[in-house]
Amino acid sequence: MKFVAVTACPTGIAHTYMAAEALEQAAKAAGDEISVETQGSAGSEPLAPEVIASADAVIFAADVEVRDRERFAGKPLVSGGVKRAINGAPGLISEARAAAEAGPPAGGAPATAAAGAGARAGGPGPATKVSQDAGFGTRLRQWLMTGVSYVIPFVAAGGLLIALAFAYDWQITEAPPVTEQFNWGSLESWAALSFQVGVASFGFLVPILAGFIAFAMADRPAITPGIVGGAIAVTVGAGFLGGIVAGLLAGAIVMQIKRWRVPKAIRGIMPVVVIPLIATAIVGFLMFVVIGKPIAAVTRGLTDWLNGLSGANAVLLGVLLGLMMAFDMGGPVNKVAYAFAVAGLSTGTEASLEIMAAVMAAGMTPPLALAFASTVRPRLFTEVERENGRAAWVLGASFITEGAIPFAAADPLRVIPSIMVGSSVTGALSMAFGCTLRAPHGGIFVLPLIGRPFLYLLAVLVGTLVSAALVIALKGYHRRATAPADVDAAQAAPVAA
Repeated sequence: MKFVAVTACPTGIAHTYMAAEALEQAAKAAGDEISVETQGSAGSEPLAPEVIASADAVIFAADVEVRDRERFAGKPLVSGGVKRAINGAPGLISEARAAAEAGPPAGGAPATAAAGAGARAGGPGPATKVSQDAGFGTRLRQWLMTGVSYVIPFVAAGGLLIALAFAYDWQITEAPPVTEQFNWGSLESWAALSFQVGVASFGFLVPILAGFIAFAMADRPAITPGIVGGAIAVTVGAGFLGGIVAGLLAGAIVMQIKRWRVPKAIRGIMPVVVIPLIATAIVGFLMFVVIGKPIAAVTRGLTDWLNGLSGANAVLLGVLLGLMMAFDMGGPVNKVAYAFAVAGLSTGTEASLEIMAAVMAAGMTPPLALAFASTVRPRLFTEVERENGRAAWVLGASFITEGAIPFAAADPLRVIPSIMVGSSVTGALSMAFGCTLRAPHGGIFVLPLIGRPFLYLLAVLVGTLVSAALVIALKGYHRRATAPADVDAAQAAPVAA
């Protein structure tokens, strides 16, 4: 049969493309054809109309709304989240085959509702990341992940520019503004330019986070009060925590204003004038006068606590961050740890730089460990896993923890605990060694920007070996434990025949 599919995850970075690959492999194994549209952060190439028309069924593997879903009207449809596609793509293919054999739905509407079916239709402009049919807890996570997904480009651009500046001169912060003095032939001037552009990019982190949290909640009219609330959070010293509160506050206020019944004459200007005006005024008042300063006090307390971490406390924090980074390999728990580390970069304290180093090291360990394990004991892994292992070397070195997902999907009970132990060891060692990192991403490629780089590599190596050893031991034990049963079954088969 011929199928078409759309994959989309909240951040649109890794799970979107891994789900697509899993569906393609499952369809190939089943002897079917499939064309997948990945609606990720890098943009997507829409499926050709003739491809959709010739399809026997449609698969939506999405945790967010599918853009332009009306293109698939009248086709048998099955749906699920991206993790279901990654972990159980053959099941989705089987369901799509069954749906195709059952025939198109009555009335030309899709047979089942995909994730996010009730969400706003995507089109030109920013995309939402929220399924309106989900429970409050799920929507809250999706609101926050929407903000994070739009912040990541600012983090990457600003953090790497700042890191490049520091790679030239650790005292670059004392350089004069490039608007006052710039020497085209001076490397120091270029480093100062890199630093100041990076600082400008970092200055948008909290406002953009708040603005797109609000956008996820209440669409475009909420962007302005959200961004303004985030900027006020920075002004009063409330930081990332204040930005999150401002975004949620702006979104909630706009949602309430949208329910007002207003005269028909002013409905046209509500989204562009009235709603932003009223919501921005309310958010500004609350952030400046009511809640901004208490949140700033909490932020200062958290910063002081981080700065005071040393010895066993720092090591325990490294263990916790390592466990979080490996637990879901790019999922919500992983993103919480990463966002916590990135938020600290704006303070520039030694403790925050150590936390960023521990988080990146712990995130590199799972794919590297599984790449190593599949290389030294290939018989414990399938051919597909061995191929994924070869790719995982590069993914792990690049700090893309999602490279471990195919292994975890195939054998979660043995893989996930193993990589969690290894990442916790790496995080603890990184904190104990006092390694620092000023870049929010980059993996091995930003090694010159890491404080105590050789100890940092040692922490990654030890965690990698621990995880790899545990995976090999658990898989080897499972194989030995099941071998007799397999032999008995094989011997009994001719008799039964």
